[in-house]
Amino acid sequence: MKRALAIADRAALESLKLLVALNAVFFLSFLIVLLLAMGRAHAEAPACAGADLLSALQKEDPAAYARIETEAAATLNGKGLLWKLEKSGEKPSFLFGTMHMTDPRVTTLPPAARKAYDAAGTIIIETTDVLDKQKMMEAMLKEPELMMFTDNTTLSSLLSPEDAAVVNKGLDARGIPPASVSKMKPWLLSAMVALPVCEVARQAGGAPVLDVKLAQDAKALGKPVEGLETAASQLHAMASLPLAFHIKGLVETLKLGDKINDINETMIVLYQRGDTGTFWPLLRSISPDEDEDAAGYAEFDQTMITGRNKVMADHAAPILAKGNAFMAVGAMHLPGPEGLVEDFRKAGYTVTAVD
Repeated sequence: MKRALAIADRAALESLKLLVALNAVFFLSFLIVLLLAMGRAHAEAPACAGADLLSALQKEDPAAYARIETEAAATLNGKGLLWKLEKSGEKPSFLFGTMHMTDPRVTTLPPAARKAYDAAGTIIIETTDVLDKQKMMEAMLKEPELMMFTDNTTLSSLLSPEDAAVVNKGLDARGIPPASVSKMKPWLLSAMVALPVCEVARQAGGAPVLDVKLAQDAKALGKPVEGLETAASQLHAMASLPLAFHIKGLVETLKLGDKINDINETMIVLYQRGDTGTFWPLLRSISPDEDEDAAGYAEFDQTMITGRNKVMADHAAPILAKGNAFMAVGAMHLPGPEGLVEDFRKAGYTVTAVD
């Protein structure tokens, strides 16, 4: 496979994993923005820039592009954002895949999803903790060891001299003094630099990501809003991944620099197309050491996606049993044999994609 494209960089692989994590952990982007915004004036959000890397790949390496498309097409339930859930004796409900971003292309619901949302009696999101800043702060302060080193460990003590130079240079470029984050766990710092600057600025300025917008609009209309997880459970999931995984992700993401904008744009384009089954084939195709990464993929997927799918399905069951609900969760949770679409089928629902 050609390496001419930025998407073929090792750094792109690690950054895509982090962006997948951001779109799998609803609470995470709020935590990052909160930390970055502390003590800072909110500047006007810079314009977002970025190119669709898959379109470039299609032109420069059609064979590689075709392999990704073929694997994506074979992904169970890998096409579609809106799914109708039907079971005898219940009013139909809907499952909708979100992207935890503020981009207008994301926050504007497709017509069918808008219709289902407007008609729903109850709105379900991943966690309602994000609607209460006090709860967010409580989640952060209750278990500080999840996010900060509480012993003598510092970030620099975990890095080689070469990696430390990369990290310091990358943080300086982001306007983050390395000394100010020396006690921060690498997974949290990785997530901070994996978000495009324009997205951080929009969120810090008060623009809601899609999930929050759905919840806020529902509350304004007097509709109940239910959550499936807590902020703490999401933090535990992210923090439980191996420290080496997070350090590697931090270094490689900072190497990527402004290319993060291209990766973000690619994910938005895939999301608009409803191609939820393309994310993992894309990751696998660009890995130069696929065998080496296999265990990492499996652990990441189990911790951040599959394991949480079961929790979401279980917690959603009594809410869905009441009927006429609109359940909005990260789109990465929908596809695959252990995705939420299949989980609800196993729970006795007829689940149908809605165009």
